[in-house]
Amino acid sequence: MAAFVRVSGPPNSNFLVGYPGISATLPRIEGKVEIRPTIGVSAPVHISLVTICLQRRETIHPSADSVTKKHLAAPRKEIADIVGKEMLLFRCAPGREYEKVLSMDLPFVLFIPFGRGGEEMARRVPPASLQLPSRTAETYYVLVVTVQQGHQEQRKYMFPVPMSRYDTLSTFGMYNRPESAERVSDHLVTLGISLPRWSYGPLDPVSVYIKLSPNPDWLNKAKRVTIQKITIAIEEEITYNHEGDEPQKKVKTLTKQSQPVGIKMPAEGYFTNLGLIFPAKDLRDSDGIIPRGRPAFPMYAVTGFTTTGSLYKIEYFLTVKAHMTSAKDIVLRQPIVVCPLDHAGCKEEMIAIEQAAKDAAHINAENPMLPAPTIVRPHDHNALNVLGMTLVGGQRKLLIE
Repeated sequence: MAAFVRVSGPPNSNFLVGYPGISATLPRIEGKVEIRPTIGVSAPVHISLVTICLQRRETIHPSADSVTKKHLAAPRKEIADIVGKEMLLFRCAPGREYEKVLSMDLPFVLFIPFGRGGEEMARRVPPASLQLPSRTAETYYVLVVTVQQGHQEQRKYMFPVPMSRYDTLSTFGMYNRPESAERVSDHLVTLGISLPRWSYGPLDPVSVYIKLSPNPDWLNKAKRVTIQKITIAIEEEITYNHEGDEPQKKVKTLTKQSQPVGIKMPAEGYFTNLGLIFPAKDLRDSDGIIPRGRPAFPMYAVTGFTTTGSLYKIEYFLTVKAHMTSAKDIVLRQPIVVCPLDHAGCKEEMIAIEQAAKDAAHINAENPMLPAPTIVRPHDHNALNVLGMTLVGGQRKLLIE
């Protein structure tokens, strides 16, 4: 008889404990696998082996957003990887084919890799769950419980786990240092930009300090240059199959802002500040209701964010373009980081991350001190009580406390 299998998390909290991407919080999945009889109460299930693992699934179909290309392009590409290690939760005694079980609670903790680890897959921090529009690219995670019941073939039970990453929060100090870059055109004009910070979330203001300066060695020529306008834009660049033999790039402009200038290049140069608001996705439907999210994907207020999987990577650039006459236009592309949370949301998370790091300090990853499994066999004392039944005069009755 097939067993009823489910996974439950710790009381009043999620499966996922800690913050993936932040090693001090020891990110992990905690819970227990519960096994019960499917039909009736007193028919025990035969259990030989129970294992659990976290599996990452990734798919790409770059042409899925185009009706015409979709049918002509290559089919959807998929991969599935185990994150970290598979954990053995139960194996019946040697020499026995199975154990007869009325109820089984098997606690587990699966540590999520938090070391950068370079190319070694088992050590890499797993990318966040994400589904792009039209499913052109997606990453999602499932807990896979494998149950062997005697002679029957192994059954696998899947439970989705949404995964977020917290190492791109805009409140981290490394993103709050100014970044600057320069680009020269025709040896006449230099375009310089400076960003006060370089991680942004939905509806965060993006401001950039822009400086156009003439080349002092060619000052007379440079003074003839007219600055027509300056344009800034945020671009999303998705590279599909970035580790494969035929990478495919798609660049999309998310938002754009133009400032007309229309002056000749001054000898001391031209300075300005330009800004725009990072675009956000409206989570509410036409009635103003936030729809229920899908279990495998967290709700994000952005369509995508900076991430790298095995089959795709998403990068963002702030592009500044100076349109000029009597000199070539200058284009400068500065990489930026896009976080799924806005700046206020990042600040709130920081307090919780600090607390999670304090809690994780008491945990030994090598020996996390799990509670003992609870296994009730048919011949155990008061075994039926576990299933809410009892024996009265040799007959099974509902247990009334």
